[in-house]
Amino acid sequence: MTDHKTGTREEWLAARLELLEAEKELTRRSDELARRRQELPWVRIDKEYRFETDEGAASLADLFAGRSQLLIYHFMFGPDYKAGCPSCSAIADGFDGSVVHLANHDVTLCAVSQAPLAKLQEYKRRMGWSFPWASSFGGDFKYDFHTSHTQQEWESGAVEYNFRTVDLRQPEGAENPVLDDIASSVETDWATYRREGPGVSAFVLDDGGVYHTYSAYERGVDGLWGMYQWLDRAPLGRNETGFWWRRHDEYESA
Repeated sequence: MTDHKTGTREEWLAARLELLEAEKELTRRSDELARRRQELPWVRIDKEYRFETDEGAASLADLFAGRSQLLIYHFMFGPDYKAGCPSCSAIADGFDGSVVHLANHDVTLCAVSQAPLAKLQEYKRRMGWSFPWASSFGGDFKYDFHTSHTQQEWESGAVEYNFRTVDLRQPEGAENPVLDDIASSVETDWATYRREGPGVSAFVLDDGGVYHTYSAYERGVDGLWGMYQWLDRAPLGRNETGFWWRRHDEYESA
């Protein structure tokens, strides 16, 4: 017998209509936040960033692929990773379905990672993805947008991430099995794993100039994580205990 509250259809409908008002208010608030994102001032990018892509060397402007808007997902795949971050991989599982629609709305979606291009291409084949994915290996792009951190920053305990200075190191002597599990999923340790971070950045190409318009980190990318949008509507919600998700080709073995 369930210990969850039960009721009649009439009671459910009354409660659902009350919740609907709250959902409508959240939708209106979300629309307002979207408008405010679009009103942020644009910052011109004068630095020459270089990337390696399937088509060869590229500039930031080249990543627009002939469109006026560019969305970059900062995919956690450091040079020392043996595979892409499982959380970023779960998010990226939804990219291919969106790329074609965005492209036909003057928006290019592209992932960027620190790992060399050959590693990205191999992992992309494993995952069965086709979305654009560029390597910033050896460049400053992800450091400048605070989704990669140097060894010196890490050791100082002063990493710039999500618009604040944080210490992402585990306390000395402390044990955190969840963090260890996540790091081991890319076959490295926490310090190496977490010198990369997730995020999304938006750019616009206007009159020949590239401008940075928006960035978000941490839970600011929750809305891109498709499975959570479904779980939030499931009867038991996210119902999480630890690091439960896997790459899509690992569930059977797990």
